[in-house]
Amino acid sequence: MNELDEFRAEKDQFFRHDPHSPLTRDARASFDGLSYFPANDALAIRGPLEIDGIDREERIVMQTTTGGEQVYRRAGVVRFEVNGEPAQLTLFASDDSHDLFIPFRDATSGNESYGAGRYLEVDPPGADDVVDVDLNYAYNPFCAYSPEWSCPIPPGENWLRVPIRAGERSFAGAHEGGLPQADD
Repeated sequence: MNELDEFRAEKDQFFRHDPHSPLTRDARASFDGLSYFPANDALAIRGPLEIDGIDREERIVMQTTTGGEQVYRRAGVVRFEVNGEPAQLTLFASDDSHDLFIPFRDATSGNESYGAGRYLEVDPPGADDVVDVDLNYAYNPFCAYSPEWSCPIPPGENWLRVPIRAGERSFAGAHEGGLPQADD
């Protein structure tokens, strides 16, 4: 079993058995595991965190699914290709976390993946200014499983037109209430 498969198996165990699971007790009893896209090596990106032209001090206020707000700062941008199409994601920093946060929506949102988008956390770049953004670890926020959770809604700059067929897929019974719809 590789590292990604182990990560997914541990996550399923957490969802099924842990009292801190976002699933209700009833949902945990019938939980058969999360659905994932197959691993895609092309979506494990290693690239420079570009900061030229990025205002890293600007406060970025993200609305949450429950009407609240969370504040971040842009850390930089990573550029990559998906099936020959250019794409970029903004990575965000917050005072509450060492990791950089990547909330995003893509062409699969609302169909193959959770409509409000998915998340990923990555380590900050090292001295070489390179980050590892492995989209195979992209996950649904806890608000996908219960309206009791409050999750930041990905900002428009991270709404990708390309499909990111990596990471978690849609969850049967996902909670979509009050979330923006993707522009077609």
